[in-house]
Amino acid sequence: MPMEFVTRRQMLSRASCGFGLAALSGLMADPAFGAAPQAANALAPKDPHFPARARSVIFLYMDGGPSQVDTFDPKPRLQAENGQPFKMKIQPTQFDNVGNTLGCPWDFRNCRESGLPISGLFPYLRECADDLCVVRSMTSEFSEHTNANYFLHTGHGLQGRPSMGAWVTYGLGSECQNLPAFVVLNSGLIPPGGLECFGSGFLPAAFQGSIFKRGAMPVANIQRLEPGEAIQRRKLDLIARLDQEVLAQTGPQDAIESAIKNYELAFRMQSAVPDLMNLSQETKATQEMYGLDAAWGGTKAFAQSCLVARRLVERGVRFIQLTCPGGNGDRWDQHSSLKEGHEKNAVSVDQPIAALLKDLKSRGLLDSTLVVWGGEFGRTPFAQGADGRDHNPFGFTVWMAGGGVKGGMTYGATDEYGYHAIENKLEMHDLHATMLHLLGIDHERLTVRFGGRDMRLTDVFGHVVKDILV
Repeated sequence: MPMEFVTRRQMLSRASCGFGLAALSGLMADPAFGAAPQAANALAPKDPHFPARARSVIFLYMDGGPSQVDTFDPKPRLQAENGQPFKMKIQPTQFDNVGNTLGCPWDFRNCRESGLPISGLFPYLRECADDLCVVRSMTSEFSEHTNANYFLHTGHGLQGRPSMGAWVTYGLGSECQNLPAFVVLNSGLIPPGGLECFGSGFLPAAFQGSIFKRGAMPVANIQRLEPGEAIQRRKLDLIARLDQEVLAQTGPQDAIESAIKNYELAFRMQSAVPDLMNLSQETKATQEMYGLDAAWGGTKAFAQSCLVARRLVERGVRFIQLTCPGGNGDRWDQHSSLKEGHEKNAVSVDQPIAALLKDLKSRGLLDSTLVVWGGEFGRTPFAQGADGRDHNPFGFTVWMAGGGVKGGMTYGATDEYGYHAIENKLEMHDLHATMLHLLGIDHERLTVRFGGRDMRLTDVFGHVVKDILV
């Protein structure tokens, strides 16, 4: 018989399920050949790159895109030309149903000692004006909700990248070992783009956001079913041993390692979550301040989320995101009926957010907690149809409070109509770089090797906005 010659590629292919696989698994598990060392607890607290101003983040996500010219960026020219044809060049918008210039339906007032102008949409938040750093020059690369949401949450316009909450917990771990490090308090609406907005992407699954629903038991399947803790502990130990035996055979497997951590965390959450959600421990005055007794359902829903957010900060949870309550119509996404829609959304969030800021401040927690408010883009200064506003990524507003930012100030500016950022224009990567900086993280050093290069939240962009820092 003629001799059969085997190429190196064929040999590796044929040996892939035999000794070759065993050898490869051993090499892949060895840090000397590029494997990342596996910490005993991936969420254990880690040292920052430099002294941090903030220890936790609360991200108040305003789903849909609030109008900057109706909230924190007053434009007298809009009022003067209300109803007239729009006099600037109009960029392509999401729906192109372009109407006339649309003035703001609410009066602005210069508030507190700083004189920060805030719309009548937020009568409660006006009392906190001196704590707000209002950034009026944010921009986005996307005018459609899903891609803009991915960009806001992950620094990339397509799904599959780690969210900023995942990056923060990857870099710093958590000071709380009985609750997830990254918690999403779902007040009713999951944003377009879905759970990928809170995902871990190519980071280990242990860093993804954990969704907490409203109610006394916000997480499914953590109720204790066994008659005693000892029996459950033995079952968990058995599962862990079986999983470890599989890991010993296959080498590191994120799915299995994360499952082991999740079992252990769920075991500890059985007592931690009911205590967290027991808001009866709060004084009646505190509950009323947040709006837990409000007649409007949206206010009650967001009040619970804001109060729970403060309790999570107290327990050392690193990153907390709040979604908007449902039942108020179409988010902040008013393509028609702007006045009615924005008023419904504002009444849901105004009182709870103001209470959160005051409560954090009174407890000495605001200085170490970075609070961020904003949506994925803003809205046009001209009407969509007769009484709505279209999407506007060219210049919009976010604000921050606490955590090392200056209060009672504005940064950046849009043009006379509030259409385009024209002064100190910022991109999403700049916001992310600044947030990480306040947490003691150099955004250029927080990387993970994936796809052949070192990946980071800010990609190859971003700078820290030092003018707004204390």
